[in-house]
Amino acid sequence: MPPLLTLLAPVAARDWIEAKAFLERFTGVSHDALHVIVGVAVQLVLAALFRTSIARFWPWAVVLLAELANEWNDLRIERWPNLGEQLGEGAKDLALTMLLPTVLLLAVRFCPRLFRR
Repeated sequence: MPPLLTLLAPVAARDWIEAKAFLERFTGVSHDALHVIVGVAVQLVLAALFRTSIARFWPWAVVLLAELANEWNDLRIERWPNLGEQLGEGAKDLALTMLLPTVLLLAVRFCPRLFRR
């Protein structure tokens, strides 16, 4: 990695954490609810932008990869007094983010008649 990027990487990661905190305070929506909302929104926006179905695996996979990157960044930058609590919070965030995208993916794939007139 180039030296400049090595120096800026922690700044960008810290800015991401600050941006998430701002979004939570600005919207008044809880941290947990934001995970649920953003997970579904990203899946639906990707499917709409690329004119594909949410029954396709890849919009779900992008949500998963983005959430894993988010949690990795949190673990790398934030330091909680108790690592177990921090890991538990990360696991909860992952579960909340992926729950509805997973339900949508499976429902559209295996029960498509639920989504037709």
